[in-house]
Amino acid sequence: MRSMKLLLSALVVAVLITPAEATALARQGPDVPPPGWSISGAGLTWTAPGPIPAGGAAIEFWDGDRLLGVPRPSADLRTYTLDVVGVDAVDGLRVRASGRRLDVEEPTPPTTAANVAPPALQPAGDTDPGRPGPFATRTGEYELDPITVPGYAVPLEVEAVVVAPIGAPGRRPLALFLHGRHITCYQGTQMLLEWPCPASAKPVPSHRGYLQAQRLLASQGYVTVSVSANAVNAHDALDVEAGAGARSALVRAHLAKWADWAGAGRGSAPEVVRAAPVADLGNVFLVGHSRGGEGVNRAAIDSLVPPPPGTGHDGPARWRIKGQLLIGPTIFGHNPAPDVPSVTILPGCDGDVSDLQGQLFVDATRGVSRGTALHSALYLVGANHNFFNTEWTPGQAEAPAQDDFRDTWVDAVCSPGTATRLTAAQQQTAGATYIAAAARLFVAGDQRVLPLLDGSGVRAPSADPARVLAHAVGGARAPFVVLDGTTSASGSARVCAQVSADPAAACVDPAVTRPSPHFVRFNRVVPESGRFAVALRWTAEGQAATVRPAAPVSLVGARELALRLAVPPNTAANRFTVTVTDASGRRAQLGTVALDGLPATERLSANWAQEVRVPLPSRGIDLRHVAELELVPQSGSGQAWLLDAHGWAPGLPDPRPVALPRVDLGALTVEEGDTGTRTVRFPVSVTGDGAGSVRVFVQDEDGRAYTERLVVIEPGQHEVEVPIEVTGNTRFSYGARRVVLAKAVRGTVIGHYADRLTVPNDDPEPTVTATPVIDAVTEGGTLTWRVTLSSPADSNFTIIGRAAAPEGVELSTTDVDETWFRQRVSQEDPLPSRPLSTTGVQVVAYFPRGEVSREVSVLTVVDAEAEPVERVRFDLSSLTPGAPRVPVIGTVTDASDGR
Repeated sequence: MRSMKLLLSALVVAVLITPAEATALARQGPDVPPPGWSISGAGLTWTAPGPIPAGGAAIEFWDGDRLLGVPRPSADLRTYTLDVVGVDAVDGLRVRASGRRLDVEEPTPPTTAANVAPPALQPAGDTDPGRPGPFATRTGEYELDPITVPGYAVPLEVEAVVVAPIGAPGRRPLALFLHGRHITCYQGTQMLLEWPCPASAKPVPSHRGYLQAQRLLASQGYVTVSVSANAVNAHDALDVEAGAGARSALVRAHLAKWADWAGAGRGSAPEVVRAAPVADLGNVFLVGHSRGGEGVNRAAIDSLVPPPPGTGHDGPARWRIKGQLLIGPTIFGHNPAPDVPSVTILPGCDGDVSDLQGQLFVDATRGVSRGTALHSALYLVGANHNFFNTEWTPGQAEAPAQDDFRDTWVDAVCSPGTATRLTAAQQQTAGATYIAAAARLFVAGDQRVLPLLDGSGVRAPSADPARVLAHAVGGARAPFVVLDGTTSASGSARVCAQVSADPAAACVDPAVTRPSPHFVRFNRVVPESGRFAVALRWTAEGQAATVRPAAPVSLVGARELALRLAVPPNTAANRFTVTVTDASGRRAQLGTVALDGLPATERLSANWAQEVRVPLPSRGIDLRHVAELELVPQSGSGQAWLLDAHGWAPGLPDPRPVALPRVDLGALTVEEGDTGTRTVRFPVSVTGDGAGSVRVFVQDEDGRAYTERLVVIEPGQHEVEVPIEVTGNTRFSYGARRVVLAKAVRGTVIGHYADRLTVPNDDPEPTVTATPVIDAVTEGGTLTWRVTLSSPADSNFTIIGRAAAPEGVELSTTDVDETWFRQRVSQEDPLPSRPLSTTGVQVVAYFPRGEVSREVSVLTVVDAEAEPVERVRFDLSSLTPGAPRVPVIGTVTDASDGR
């Protein structure tokens, strides 16, 4: 039996083969899928021998460089199925999550950080939000009637744990926590992803995993509530936007109840709520972990601009969200709420959302609205994804739990016990401390904690020994260098594309799996317009990099110049002299900045921009017209990336959120027809009033690329024109499902960011015939049949031959080549010997679109036994249920008969 390894991680326990083995298997035949894969009427399926713990990252099926889609998991988390799709080359099938392969054992990358040390502790800030407040706390739970959300087969539970202060006077701010995607049920050590739970299983109480942070906030005077989202987790694989809207509906349903309980409905509130201080719904703070981060962000958008009717919890919000704290969040939609302040924690050892896409909660806000809301990112060295929630932490959790960073890897930064990896307790304390910092800043307005979050380079001692690095945009910053396509660069610098397949244009090599959190792709779209940085590369000390905005910029009122600058991990003492020049050519050297790269191995997304600042002069240049930024490296060679530069001033203005025009995609199904090309209008609605622009991406018919359009929205406009061409013909296909995406550019917010144009097939399938090439062999020979389609298809077309019992003596599992057998049946061993028709073995013919002829074969082997003439039969048919079956029959003669 082929050796198989089991690799435990928070993402996968899967069939693992080395790349060399995968290549060898591919050479066995073009129509042989890799181990674990099968194609049937149910769709394209990949099966792992062990469960894949549910996480925030999307598990994706790929065909080479083409994203096929997000499969739905089985309840036991072992089998993943995607509806029938055309596959170009079965040996190119892949399973990925956050860019990592799950279906093979990736080569262990060389460790270039053998003796890494954590960064030095930063100075302590003036205040420490991690210290408990003056109030004792009480804890309780409530369970209400579930709610229904369109698109979800089961109602969503409305359950929560409340931690509230005792004796706090007056109305108190409300902090709501939403956990992320995790297993929903368990039975002993068995993990399940279904809802409701089977009678023999228990629900996983993920909502109880933030009690430490809840108690800290409650002691400081907040009413806190952590809500359960198991129903969403169990069913969001069928949701085109991965549950963002459903999680928002759930959050808003709880907030609506709290709004009732803060008024005339208080008498009907659960006991734990009546025992707590009355919640102040004008001061709401949201905390979201993993997909819960994207969920609370969507709730913030939906609270400012209600979603279209019928999409879950309709009506205006009776609350005001003052800010959010997001932990290792997903942001598949790249659609942060631009006017709602946020802090995003990026765990340096995140083994789930390992691309650290939550960085886009900062970067994707630039230029969208007024820019006065602070958006901060905290890079937490040595933290993983799961341990912020005690119910996801081994030794603390009630249900099965695991370290999401692969514990089979020996990693110099993230393996437990290294100098940089945090323990679960340290990570949870750091998380609670910075949750409290964000709440104090955004809700209480205490600007003494601002330096902990805005890149000023100070720490909260309660979080020690955690190293927390911060940068931010927004607040009191004035844009200077913002890469919007009009910026130019010269010298040792070039303006580069964050997402491009062209190595000459891209900021980093496009082949790098995790190039930078700043360069995360939008739904795997390549290329993507409008996203730029400045790449610096020098070969000698003093080779200046010059960057020029399109027009001179005013930095009047700014005290310092703040730059977000990334340097390669594990590098030390990267020094740059910073100079600015005004429109008259007068220069001012502002000083020198120095920064070390983050501790990392090649497994980590650590090419992250750190914030550095230099003081601006009060005289000598005209700060009303600053025209040029110059960075001069002080090392012999190296590279760096500039994300942006702003004039920084202390303080934090009121973000004054406004209801921007909101864009929501619909869905459309149209008939194909037999001839001609016609243009259809994809439904895109606009709610509210105002001017703005959005970028719309329409997937091409072959699914490999997107056509991109910049759409301007005029005041009063309530529909967006998205024309899509549909061509009719009489060739069969599996139907087209083309993804449409929308992303805010300026003056808008995006709600439902993804949906599909569906063009069902309206043509008959080709008929199948099979003729023998060699249908009688002596054992050791190869039986071969030619399979032919009556006409070419527009989709890649699959014919499956299922083993059936022939007349006479049947060929057995030990009469065929072992490798041939194992490639064509999942999770079965050829021993003990048994008739092929009693196994799941199949022969498969894959027809790339337009082809009409393929061959299928059976490889027999010579054995020492004297046997009668044996036969084998396969019934060939397409994937369509009820399709006609075409039998092929082969005969095998014992080798001794020919001697």
